[in-house]
Amino acid sequence: MSRELTIGELSDRSGVSQSALRFYERQGLIAARRTDGNQRRYPSVTLRRVAVVQAGKAAGIPLERIRDALDSLPDEKQPTKRDWERLSSEWRAELDERIATLESIRDRLTTCIGCGCLSLKTCRLLNPDDEAADLGGGAHYLRHQKRIRVSPRGRRLAQRAR
Repeated sequence: MSRELTIGELSDRSGVSQSALRFYERQGLIAARRTDGNQRRYPSVTLRRVAVVQAGKAAGIPLERIRDALDSLPDEKQPTKRDWERLSSEWRAELDERIATLESIRDRLTTCIGCGCLSLKTCRLLNPDDEAADLGGGAHYLRHQKRIRVSPRGRRLAQRAR
């Protein structure tokens, strides 16, 4: 049998509070067996599971998706390197898309983002007469940078303004 950890040991080793570990357990992200005295005992592999939860949270992955990924791991044995690679690769495309969105926001936040405010000089050039409003609500030039096209008139005006 592999080494088991108390909730205090798991908290110390993972850097996650005991209350958060109990929350993770209630959410089905980690599991413990109970001793005769009703104390929690976690298998040592729980350290990795908690680290994956923390990494997923830091990356903005919803807890439900993290739980689904962890549920795909074997219960009866320690996950292999291949298991962990498969789990993490499932998030890669989503993370790449999120990174691209964040880079777009960083690079375009000081210019027109298609939100309709028309408060910047470039708004009237890149979004004349609030053309982006036809696309619905939101900052369309941020969210759909590659799919939304600025009108030819707006591009010409913006080029002249530079």
